[in-house]
Amino acid sequence: MCSDDDFSIPDWVCWIAQDADGAWWGYQVEPNLSHRSWYENEVGDSVHLGNSEKSADWVSTLRRVK
Repeated sequence: MCSDDDFSIPDWVCWIAQDADGAWWGYQVEPNLSHRSWYENEVGDSVHLGNSEKSADWVSTLRRVK
């Protein structure tokens, strides 16, 4: 699991989540779930934060950071 110290998270990011491929993303608003990834809502921005080892339980990685 990613901690807040693992990546540089921009101030505007309120949610973080990992995709099935191990990529971590930051989102301004709560993202939507697709079959192998999270994606930004119609409002708000997203940013790639980095990569880590893939997780079989990637769907449970979504969390609010502020």
